Parts: sequence; structure tokens; C-alpha cells
Amino acid sequence: MAMLKGRRVVLGVTGSIAAYKSAFLVRELVKAGAEVRVVMTPGAKEFITPLTLGTLSGHPVHSELTDDREAGTWTDHVELGLWGDVVLVAPATAHTLAGMVEGRGDSLLLTVLLSAKCPVVVAPAMDRDMFTHPATTANLDALRSRGVHVIEPEEGELASGLEGKGRLADPVRIREELTAWFRNHAPLLGYRALITVGPTHEPVDAVRFIGNRSSGRQGVAIAMELARRGMTVDLIAGPIDLATDHPGIDRRDVGTALEMNAAAQEAARAHAPDVVIGTAAVSDVRPSAPIDGKAAKGDLPDHLGLTENPDILAGLNASVPADCFKVGFALAHDDGLEAALRKKDRKGCDLMVLNSLADQGAGFGHTTNRVRFVHGPDRIDSFELKSKDAVAVDLAEVIQARLLQRPPIEPDSTL
Repeated sequence: MAMLKGRRVVLGVTGSIAAYKSAFLVRELVKAGAEVRVVMTPGAKEFITPLTLGTLSGHPVHSELTDDREAGTWTDHVELGLWGDVVLVAPATAHTLAGMVEGRGDSLLLTVLLSAKCPVVVAPAMDRDMFTHPATTANLDALRSRGVHVIEPEEGELASGLEGKGRLADPVRIREELTAWFRNHAPLLGYRALITVGPTHEPVDAVRFIGNRSSGRQGVAIAMELARRGMTVDLIAGPIDLATDHPGIDRRDVGTALEMNAAAQEAARAHAPDVVIGTAAVSDVRPSAPIDGKAAKGDLPDHLGLTENPDILAGLNASVPADCFKVGFALAHDDGLEAALRKKDRKGCDLMVLNSLADQGAGFGHTTNRVRFVHGPDRIDSFELKSKDAVAVDLAEVIQARLLQRPPIEPDSTL
């Protein structure tokens, strides 16, 4: 049950007579520590009221594409799809399963499913002959092929009076299967990462600054990949123009190196991280005496006095627990291997990710990267040019292998 603590579950309830069991299911999920938001199809409201599910979940229940037709307000299905760690459809009727396969968007629930970035789990419930019909069987096979997890219905007496397979799985069993699913599909659930991304902007005056061309794309890709694997990520972001739409990412935006350092240290004190990853391209220096307001061109100084910025990654690595896995990034203009090894030792890292401006398509301003994982002088893993998302997967595999050598961490082992 501890695996569900803090997880966000979008529960889709469809028009099956088994919809009344969704009240017990919501209660089971909430007791296990999950946060639940319910989306009902219009047919589901024939069997159970939104008031019941709203009271049990503690959130308003949504069932229509428009919240208020007269006022012209609509239900943000995209936000609901992005909010959840999983969308669980229970009970799932044959009609809804067919709509999922066809990609229809003629109900709020189906539009949420089309918008969802998280995995989907379905628990079918229908009469015996409907469940065994070749159309239903084909639809379930199609959903499985797309990665949808199916919680098989149970056998017993059905609403029609027939005996057979088609009863909605017991709510306790659904909760148990969902718990096992999270354990298998979110292997890093319970672990925490602290990641710095992007450039810093060091003000010369109110509009001018010292900075660099870092987009933050590689760091964001790493944060998203680790969050998909269940990790909670504290993301300290410099000035970047990238979204991080994942409930597992707690993002704080900063501007300068001093702000980034303070935010990173605060996050490390609040939640001791299991992994620290310094992808940020922090400005080495800042103007010693920034000008108040916007300076006229003729008033700009002939020379800028510069002050060295703190070494954010070295400071973090010195303050976190000894068994924290520490990763740094090194950008070279040539081969850079010797410099990366020195940087790894100087900053107290376990791994240095090295890339070079000499490699076409790598470094700042690209969607691709070519990296080497420098573990030490005797172990250097080299990769070909690939997307930054693919680099994030490679790094996540190293992190996962390292962390899972330890006993698994659960959010609350007392449940």
C-alpha cells in the first residue's frame, strides 16, 4: 500500500452497474495515501452520484466537457491528463474500451485518455457474453499492445443472472494490482533527485546580463525520464523556455547563480536527495557592482569588475549524504577527457558526463548530444550522437542500476 502514497490517480468511472463499487475503490485508494480525482461518463451517473465520489475523493467530480454551458466554462481535460501518475478506468465498459481503441473523443473521459501522458490501467466489467465477444477480445488485445494494463474481471453471478467472467474485480484486488503495477513500472518510486538545469543570467543592469547559450534541454530530458520512472525530482531551473509537465517534478525557477545556489541548498536541506545532477551551465562570474535600472549606452562602464560565483555542484556534493550518487556535466571545446577527470575529482562527483563542441550536433543549441560517461580513468563509456531524450534514458539506466543496489525505499513503510 505504501507504493500508492502520494500517487495521483485519475479514476474513470463508466456506465456499468458495477459503478457503485467505485465508491469502495476510491476509499481504498485514499486510505492507501493516493490522491484521487474522478471523471464520470454520463452513463455512470445513472448508477452512482457525483456527490458520493466527490465526498470520498475530496475533489470535485467532472463528467462533462463544459462545466457551465451558460457561463461558457469548460473542463480542462488536458490538465487532468497531465495531472495523474496513472489513469485507472474502473469499471470499464465495452463501449468505453471500444472508444479507447478507436481514439474517440466524444466524452470527457475519452478526451482525458487521449491527453494523458501517464500510463493507463483498465478494469473491465460487463456481462459474460459481452466480455467474451470477439470485438471485446480484440479491443482488449489492441489496448494491451499499446501498453495499457488490464485488470482481469472475476467470475461469478452477473447482473443478467448468468454465471461467468465479467464481474468487476474487487476494489481491494484493484488496489493491490495497482500497487504491484507501480512497483514494477516505477522502479525508482520513493527515491529523490536534485537537478540543476539551464544557464544563469548575471545582471550588468536591469536589461543586460552575462550568460551563455544553454537551453536546459538535456537537464529537462533527464528530469522527465527520472520522473517517469517514479522519482521525485527537485528541479532548480535557470532562465529556460521549456515546460516540465509531470507531477513528480517540483520546479523552482531562478535567475542568477546565487539564486540557484540558495535554492539548491534549500532543496537539499528539505529533502536529502539520493541523486544530485548538475547539468546547469552556471556563469563562472558575475558583475561586482550591477547598475541600478537601465544604463544608457554612454553611461556603460569601460570595464566590468567581476566576482567569482560559488561552485554550486561542489557545494551540493559536499553537503549531501555520502551515499548520494553525484553526477556532473563537462562541456569541452576539444577531447576534454583529462579536464573531465580533474573536474570529476574537484567537484566530488561519482560520474562526469562529457560532451564536446568539437562533435557536430552536440552541446548547446541542439536537440542531439554525443556524450561519454566518465566513471574514472579506467572506465569510460562512449556513445554515438543521439537525441537528448535518448541520452537521458542512458543516464537513467546508470542511476537506476546504482540506486537499486540498495534496499528499495518506500515513502512510508508503516502502512
